[in-house]
Amino acid sequence: MESVSQKLKEVITPNLEKDNLGHVTLHQTRELLKDAGAVLLDVRPPAKVSGENAQEADIPNAYYMPYPEFYNYVDELPKNKSDVIVVACLKGWFANRVMGYLEMLGYSNVYVMDTSIEDLIEVHKAHTEK
Repeated sequence: MESVSQKLKEVITPNLEKDNLGHVTLHQTRELLKDAGAVLLDVRPPAKVSGENAQEADIPNAYYMPYPEFYNYVDELPKNKSDVIVVACLKGWFANRVMGYLEMLGYSNVYVMDTSIEDLIEVHKAHTEK
């Protein structure tokens, strides 16, 4: 049986190869969404959402999967575990936790947006208004 420390090493090692250990800026997030077809997970708890969540804001490939109930959304995650996923919240606390869970589930291309999801929603709306 695989030891816990070996499993953690397997999960952490790929992040060492990512710039900034897998944390991405707002600009990088937009590039991943547009160019790589990344999935965006807005994981803010309901009490932390003011206005729309990313899915309601019609950000392509965005899903609202609140951290406190994240386990209820596992079946909605991409089937391909190498798909690019960006996890976001307000300050990164919940997003970092979810990143770890996804990696433990075998997802290999997971990133955390290092700025507030509200900034991304605002930029998205500014670029899509007619």
